[in-house]
Amino acid sequence: MNYSISDVSRIMNLPVSTLRYYDKEGLLPYIERKDSGYRIFKEDDIRMLEIIECFKNTGMSIKEIKHFIELVKQGDISLQQRYELFVERKKTVEKQMQDLQKQLDLIDYKCEYYQKALKTYNQNKHHSDENKSL
Repeated sequence: MNYSISDVSRIMNLPVSTLRYYDKEGLLPYIERKDSGYRIFKEDDIRMLEIIECFKNTGMSIKEIKHFIELVKQGDISLQQRYELFVERKKTVEKQMQDLQKQLDLIDYKCEYYQKALKTYNQNKHHSDENKSL
């Protein structure tokens, strides 16, 4: 199936300008064009965009993503390198998840702390207000 750039923008929830940028940077090497110059996206292009977005969302730079694209263009000869790249990305994401879990643990602790502090404050305030009326 063929998709227009606006279709892909909607499917991927990405601005058209981002898709054009990715194309300009060589991240979408297999996109075909109509005689009019309009881009024609196929299922494989959308799968490539999903990988690009995954890499980008995990902190990979455009330069590193370009390297991956170059490996893809080399074909099966680069399978080992691509595998290793994904293994490294997995380690990076696991580390990010551990770091985020530590942050979440601290936030959970502070939420509990402030919840207890507010309860104590409200109880003391209520007792203080009762004493004022006596």
